[in-house]
Amino acid sequence: MPNIELLEKTLPVAPLKIVAMESCRELGQKVNDYIVSFRENTISEVSESSLYVNYKSNNYLVDCCCPRFGTGEAKGLLRETIRGTDLFIMTDVCNYSLTYTVSGHLNHMSPDDHYQDLKRIISAATGKAKRINVIMPFLYESRQHKRTRRESLDCAIALEELVAMGVSNIITFDAHDPRVQNAIPLSGFDSFNPPYQFMKALFHAVPDLKPDKGHMMIISPDEGAMHRAVYFSNVIGVDMGMFYKRRDYSTIVNGKNPIVAHEFLGDDVSGMDVIIVDDMISSGESMLDVAKQLKNRNAARVFVCTTFGLFTNGFEKFDEYYEKGYIDKVITTNLTYLPPELYKKPYFIEADMSKFLAMIIDSFNHDITIGAVMNPTDKIHSLLDQYKQGGLK
Repeated sequence: MPNIELLEKTLPVAPLKIVAMESCRELGQKVNDYIVSFRENTISEVSESSLYVNYKSNNYLVDCCCPRFGTGEAKGLLRETIRGTDLFIMTDVCNYSLTYTVSGHLNHMSPDDHYQDLKRIISAATGKAKRINVIMPFLYESRQHKRTRRESLDCAIALEELVAMGVSNIITFDAHDPRVQNAIPLSGFDSFNPPYQFMKALFHAVPDLKPDKGHMMIISPDEGAMHRAVYFSNVIGVDMGMFYKRRDYSTIVNGKNPIVAHEFLGDDVSGMDVIIVDDMISSGESMLDVAKQLKNRNAARVFVCTTFGLFTNGFEKFDEYYEKGYIDKVITTNLTYLPPELYKKPYFIEADMSKFLAMIIDSFNHDITIGAVMNPTDKIHSLLDQYKQGGLK
């Protein structure tokens, strides 16, 4: 773990406790295991001090649940004390696999249900914990971040509500528009990105990649993903291109203006391996269309890197496009629920974020700068050097 010296020189804010909601129990367990291993190798000289009571533990996870009544109503329940702790609550609002019954009818949990359960646990902890931090990898309602007509501002309302309930820090990943933090300008809000994890996973899965201008390009599938593509291309040292969506603004389908065509801006992609970077795959229609157009422009291989693989329309179209050769690999993180069948797909690569999350939590618990603990640019350069010198271990 980098910058162990910095962690050793700072006191924790309070004893660490982690609530992994049922929606992300597996990820929470991995994060807990990493933090246990981190702390086994630090603070060896001063661990006897009363300042480090409960610093080292075999388990930082809190026993909790949100049981439901027959009507579908629920309550948050903490089965152990969290008084005076630095509490981190992890939730995955996109985990649709969980169910509950309402008067005998089976319901799948929606983002609204997960958000309500999060508030229930915060309510159970408020007034007891020294500090409450929420880790919400996919920011609740982040796609409804701005008002273009008479419509609600759901994400801003949710952020204000969490802060009003006593939450000190909100930690998310690849926020659809980070400017939504303007709703809570005096509170902690951090949006992290996983470019290093993408590159590491891709290099491990495709060992013959050549990350140079003559063999690779970074592609932005739309205007909104430009900043990600610009960062990738600059750090790796390759060219980039972009598509922009031509929409029909005269009609609305499923709440949005339908895409008429994807227009490409950039250099020739013939014979190049291309990496498409975006924040999420929802239905995947636009991403697959971009991949098909790149293949039609004679791109060599197409790799899709996306933080959140939601796959709301299933995998049938992805299977079809893989068989036709339009896509070669799809890399997505484990920050949101991924169905078991996805792991069997020949094109799927998981970018594990558990260690990164553990480092973030450990750094927050010590109130040290995140930038000093992990610098993705330096880590990517180190990864590229290691890869070019003979491959990754």
